[in-house]
Amino acid sequence: MSEKRKLERRGAEDMKRILIIGTGGTIASAKTDAGFKSVLTIDEILEKADIKLKNGYEIDTRNILNIDSTLIQPEDWERIAKEVYKALEDYDGIVITHGTDTLAYTASMLTFMIRGINKPVVLTGSMRPVTEEESDAPRNLKAAIRFAMEDVSGIFVAFMDKIMLGCRTSKIRALGLNAFMSINYPDVAYVKGEEVIYNLPQKRFKPKGEPVLDTKYEPRVVFIRLTPGLDGNAIDALVKAGYRGIVLEGYGAGGIPYRKRDILSKIREITPQIPVVMTTQALYDGVDLTKYEVGRKALEAGIIPAKDMTKETTITKLMWALGHTKNVEEVKEIMHTNYADEIEG
Repeated sequence: MSEKRKLERRGAEDMKRILIIGTGGTIASAKTDAGFKSVLTIDEILEKADIKLKNGYEIDTRNILNIDSTLIQPEDWERIAKEVYKALEDYDGIVITHGTDTLAYTASMLTFMIRGINKPVVLTGSMRPVTEEESDAPRNLKAAIRFAMEDVSGIFVAFMDKIMLGCRTSKIRALGLNAFMSINYPDVAYVKGEEVIYNLPQKRFKPKGEPVLDTKYEPRVVFIRLTPGLDGNAIDALVKAGYRGIVLEGYGAGGIPYRKRDILSKIREITPQIPVVMTTQALYDGVDLTKYEVGRKALEAGIIPAKDMTKETTITKLMWALGHTKNVEEVKEIMHTNYADEIEG
């Protein structure tokens, strides 16, 4: 279903065309006998949120999914990417409403599936359903729509008036309203009423060239956390299960145990065929495998450092890289290529 809404028209030259794509999530949820469930369409969300902005704009709505974001799968990312790409020619900006649990994963994957994007695409959601009192949905929707009118390009996240680069965003709270944070990267901007206040130069996000749709991916990527007691049998099990890439969350700046329960030897065995990318338990500063002996041994064993990428970006970028090549050296080159400010350098 698609409904066109024209709000406070002030002349065709001032009118911005915004598309809102609905995928479900808490923002679309209402109370049912089974608990809160995604049931509302975008038009119903807009009506309940009572969105009013002073600037003239025209909104189209499109519902392509209506699910809890826990249920999101890579096939859904491909569908969302194709829907966004198809809409770029006809709209000045796009807003995607999404459940918060996997929103950062979707924002990260869209960064790679639509490279060189030439319009603002803003993901948002809410921690409280729009049907509930004191919902944060109106605030987040208003910020997302307002930023989607800006003359910038990229995949962004709007939450609690903050505008964050999508591939640098992580969810940090399970219940609190200020649920997202920009990691190892400044907030792009803030929305204050009708005003957008840039924290970074706006020209940094100006369109560059034409967008490219590239939705190849390999879903068989697994994330595993390094903990005391973990041994090489876990790595063996993942390889036997058919996983084609591993993201290993290490301690601090990074490193692999090589004494009791030696994992390093097992990693060394598999890295010629299966890329193993190391991220860190710490939100900030990233991985530096050159600092400590355990890190240097990991580098020698073929571990690919994620540097300062978020966990969500590391996982989705590895999926995307493996969709293009299974050659480990080529995967490493892709992982260390900076496509959209998702990695240092």
